[in-house]
Amino acid sequence: MSSPDRPFAVVTGASSGIGAATARALAAAGFHVVLGARRVDLCAEIAAEIDGTAVRLDVTDAQSVSAFAAAVPGCRLLVNNAGGAKGLEPVAEADEEAWRWMYETNVIGTLRMTKALLPALLASGDGHIVTVTSIAAIEAYDNGAGYTGAKHAQAMVHRTLRGELLGQPVRLTEVAPGMVETDFSLVRFEGDQEKADAVYRGITPLTASDVADVIAFAATRPSHVNLDQIVLKPRAQASAMRAHRT
Repeated sequence: MSSPDRPFAVVTGASSGIGAATARALAAAGFHVVLGARRVDLCAEIAAEIDGTAVRLDVTDAQSVSAFAAAVPGCRLLVNNAGGAKGLEPVAEADEEAWRWMYETNVIGTLRMTKALLPALLASGDGHIVTVTSIAAIEAYDNGAGYTGAKHAQAMVHRTLRGELLGQPVRLTEVAPGMVETDFSLVRFEGDQEKADAVYRGITPLTASDVADVIAFAATRPSHVNLDQIVLKPRAQASAMRAHRT
């Protein structure tokens, strides 16, 4: 893995959706992208397309994160994108295992990746951490306590770093999307396509490329410009619980 002319960018959850689109956008912006995900075969296909590198990564496995970090020769940009939701039940019917998975993936996964690559980010002299949270990190909504709780916690890790790294050569940007049509809802509803499709029915949602464009924009601002938090939603969505459907 070598890239003499291009800075290294790491994207987690890069096998599909926002992660895959972000890898493509960052490559177009001049980065050598290291794509990490459990489905490394899909990452390898994208890496071949963009002249990047694919490395297997499971952010819920500490050994996997350590091996991934050891394989990356440098890092100027880390995009913490790996995450997800499971279930949509009220607190009274909460599935504890689903909650554990959401916290392990969204919160601890972001913590592990940030700790593992922070030395390289600092050493780059111009590091940048982009964490993809959600409007669920800003507001609560009915039946979503597990996911909103995890996303709030993930956002607090990121926002705390903004102060802890003040004065260091590392920028921090939180990107909080609203409705984005990816396989997110399909995972949440355990492969139920009808339920997943209903989430976006009657609305034009964001696409993965819409979010990727914003991430690439933030990553290519001058070093002294820090876009702290970017919230993006479809025009027809006002909040997590309020949208106009045709």
